[in-house]
Amino acid sequence: MDSLTQIVLGAACGEAVLGKKIGNKALLFGAIGGTIPDLDVFIGNLLYGNKIDAMLFHRGFMHSILFSILAAFIVGWLVFKLYNSGKRKHTTTVNNWISLFFWSLFTHPILDCFTPYGTQLFAPFSNYRVAFNNIAVVDPIYTLPFLVCMIVLMFFKRQNPKRKKWLKLGIGISSVYMLFTIGNKLYVDSVFKKSLVSQNIDASRFSTQPTIFNNVLWYGIAETDTTYHVAYYSLFDKDNRFSDWQSLPKQRDLKPSDYKGIKDLAWFSNQYYSVYKSENNTYHYNDLRYPIINQDGSNTSVFSLKLFKDKTRLDMAPFTPKKDVFKSVLSTMLERAKGK
Repeated sequence: MDSLTQIVLGAACGEAVLGKKIGNKALLFGAIGGTIPDLDVFIGNLLYGNKIDAMLFHRGFMHSILFSILAAFIVGWLVFKLYNSGKRKHTTTVNNWISLFFWSLFTHPILDCFTPYGTQLFAPFSNYRVAFNNIAVVDPIYTLPFLVCMIVLMFFKRQNPKRKKWLKLGIGISSVYMLFTIGNKLYVDSVFKKSLVSQNIDASRFSTQPTIFNNVLWYGIAETDTTYHVAYYSLFDKDNRFSDWQSLPKQRDLKPSDYKGIKDLAWFSNQYYSVYKSENNTYHYNDLRYPIINQDGSNTSVFSLKLFKDKTRLDMAPFTPKKDVFKSVLSTMLERAKGK
């Protein structure tokens, strides 16, 4: 999920493990631990000159169970050595710090698994991307109450039992909401299946996910031999069916068999994608797991990458969403979420 959410969750882990011993510093160290996995965005750019490779490095090994274990021992030991001195000597143990960093590191990829982006939880043993698709990458209803609870507990002394109560409240509210989104996902999937039948679409597979910032408006995509069918459904819709259907051709102006970059991106998109040739020998790669910007155009995905040929392989321009386009899409989505 977004960085703020991971910081809040990491801080909660820090408080749970070491809050009674070191107070608010436990929140700080937990937040640091919760941030570490997302450093793969910067490390990927350092390791790879190719932007496709760098992007695919995100939510890879540094979001795995193995990394959480290894990094917890290394970072925990280092921080213990730095912290265990002067007046702080013997106030904590190395096991305390390993535990703090393990939980703050481990909960990060676990939380990411619930989003549509996908997380290689079992790397390097498997490149399978775990994605339950039940919550958006940014969802204020999950994050804000949790954040408020973490801020409130900071004002109590470390031994005050009210800190524990506010910690439990924050974790409890966020967890209950997460359970709601899982139930909502199961319900929406059943609605989408019925909608496909009513539309006479014989799909080989399908996927649904909430749109950004909410769990009310959902986007669905279904695949047939030659076409992707996409539609939307709001919990406030009068009809218990997906609507606003659009058919998107399986455009493949670059083939996975010819370019490793396309093969890798197709894996990243769970094979829901299209590639269109553009001007100046460039191409647009659309990740169709995400909504279409323009209902009148099939080549207008929210997640669209500009590709170009670089010697013997493909590279891409940095992905930078345009603010005006983002505002327009967000406005449209919020209006559609009200139901029809």
